[in-house]
Amino acid sequence: MRSLALCLSLALLCAFLRCTASEFSSSSKSDLEYEFGDYRGKWCIDDHGFVYNIGEVYYPGRAACPCTCTEDGPVCVRPKCPRIHPRCTRIKYKSCCPVCEAISKVCVYGGKTYRLFEEFRISRCERCRCEASGEVYCSISDCPALHCVNPVYEPKHCCPVCKSGPNCFAGNRIIPAGERVEVDEWTVCFCTYKDGTWQTHPHATCEQRQQPDEDVFKQMEEQEMERERERERQRERERLPRLDAIP
Repeated sequence: MRSLALCLSLALLCAFLRCTASEFSSSSKSDLEYEFGDYRGKWCIDDHGFVYNIGEVYYPGRAACPCTCTEDGPVCVRPKCPRIHPRCTRIKYKSCCPVCEAISKVCVYGGKTYRLFEEFRISRCERCRCEASGEVYCSISDCPALHCVNPVYEPKHCCPVCKSGPNCFAGNRIIPAGERVEVDEWTVCFCTYKDGTWQTHPHATCEQRQQPDEDVFKQMEEQEMERERERERQRERERLPRLDAIP
């Protein structure tokens, strides 16, 4: 009788233990699924643990772009943000775009720093200025019009100069301004001025001398031939011995 009672007690204890283990296992599984489960297709969670339903728009983080909760997870779109000033010294994010809060009050150009409104040269012909906006604007010096065709550049000077004075071309030859120059036997050239100033045209104005007609030219040739014959007779007389010199 005692053996039967002991067996019944053991059977009841085993049944109780199996039931308790089954409930504990079921409860633990539910907790694990809630903590490590897959939320896709159900909801979305931001960085702070807040839950958003499908179709809701939310910001996952303080500086994050807006996202839409979908069945496949959050879909985030980055908007087109304005360009940040290159000399911005303090940036904050607003609606996922960076916003400049402070700009440096200097200009940086060519690796050097310049104060606002400071002027400087980057070459002998280029002058620059640091503007209030922090931008550097440069300009090239304007050179005066030249009065010669052979200018030269001198050290530390931006513009060329006419060291030989005003002049112009007469063919391949350079002639000075203010003079009439014979470039050959029948041609005279001179530099032409513009509107009474010293600025000359690059090419000279040339005039042809009046050439004699054919008869005059033939007569000049005959006269030259006659002079040549006379010189030849003179040389022959000089070669003959002098009679007063014969002993």
